[in-house]
Amino acid sequence: MTLQPLIFYVSLFILSALVLKAIKNLRRLPPRPWALPIVGHLHLLGPSLHHSFHKLSTRYGPLMSIRIGSVLGVVTSSPDVTKELLKTNDVTFAARNSSAAIECLTYNSSFAFAPNGPYWQFMKKLTTVELLGSRTLLQFLPIRTNELHELIRFLFEKSKSGGSVNITDELLKFTNNIISQMMLSIRCSGKGGQAEECRTLAREVTEIFGEFNISDIIWIFKIFDIQGFRRRFKDIHRRFDSLLENIITNREKLRKEKKETSLLLSVQDFLTAGTDTSSMTVEWALAELINHPMVLQKAQQEIDLVVGRNRLVQESDVPHLPYIQTIIKESFRLHPPIPLLNRRALEDCKIGNYIIPKGTLLFVNLWSMGRDPKIWKNPLEFQLERFLSQSNSEIDVRGLHYQLLPFGTGRRGCPGLSLAMQELPTTLASMI
Repeated sequence: MTLQPLIFYVSLFILSALVLKAIKNLRRLPPRPWALPIVGHLHLLGPSLHHSFHKLSTRYGPLMSIRIGSVLGVVTSSPDVTKELLKTNDVTFAARNSSAAIECLTYNSSFAFAPNGPYWQFMKKLTTVELLGSRTLLQFLPIRTNELHELIRFLFEKSKSGGSVNITDELLKFTNNIISQMMLSIRCSGKGGQAEECRTLAREVTEIFGEFNISDIIWIFKIFDIQGFRRRFKDIHRRFDSLLENIITNREKLRKEKKETSLLLSVQDFLTAGTDTSSMTVEWALAELINHPMVLQKAQQEIDLVVGRNRLVQESDVPHLPYIQTIIKESFRLHPPIPLLNRRALEDCKIGNYIIPKGTLLFVNLWSMGRDPKIWKNPLEFQLERFLSQSNSEIDVRGLHYQLLPFGTGRRGCPGLSLAMQELPTTLASMI
């Protein structure tokens, strides 16, 4: 009986200490809105997270914290803060967030989402040297050229017959054809069969990776499938398995017959990468050119001067087409294909007077930075002059200028940057 008061006071002391520590940690987080129990700030977020984060940042500043269900996150829309997070603390934020869908569909061994360790380092070296190195990209040049000529030929035939074209679908087929031939030696432009299934799965995987699963972000719902996510990604997983099994079997058969070799038999991540993002960039650039006929006219004049009118644009022409490259830059600024960069803290990190705890998700709002009048003059206007001026002419997209990061930066930057910056200007100039 005499121990009961002691136990009570010790328990009260421990509980008080924990509460005080929690309050202290909250005070050391960046500014944040008031949160609701369980859901956190979910009630403040719309279907387009980058829009919601942009609206909140106008009130809470360029670095704010947010709670998405049970998950703590921080959001930045400042180039200076982004540089401190992704350059100064590159190792701390060298991880990406995973989810139940990602773990299932990538067999929990994805290069894109793998932790920063020996496997990820090996796969990055394999990717940058064997797959996306300059020598390999040069070997795949005939594939890119042939697919581009097929696209232009299709558009030309439609133009002669007066037919309409769904540019979104055609650009998606074009980019998918390039990636699938580099990886799997199949084209995704056909209707029916393996090609169409490959294209459909690539889009479904991209979509489900970008959606919120309430079971991932609110721990009490982890065992439930409230939105039907688990059913959806298991169905995609089954179909993906079947597709890959057929492809692998065919490749192994051809290898035995010594008719074909395959460098990328085991690299499945890239089937869904670089398709929507590349096609989306060209599509936005074309839309802006249609709405800005003077820019389109100047682009045509540059192409006529450098390339002439007797052949299509080639990748070797791109260094001599600075105006076309500027159109790509401005499209990236105003319409980044991936509006939010996502990272996860591997350890506690001090930024200014704030502490970002281990496990916190980091969101870099590229879309918001592209519309910030403190960074860009007349940010909502499509103006190529901003990159043609002497002060901004050196800004590029390779991860060194933190106000423009369409491919990310640091060790988790997009490994497909070189491929994209050969493919995008050539495609846009050819369509012009």
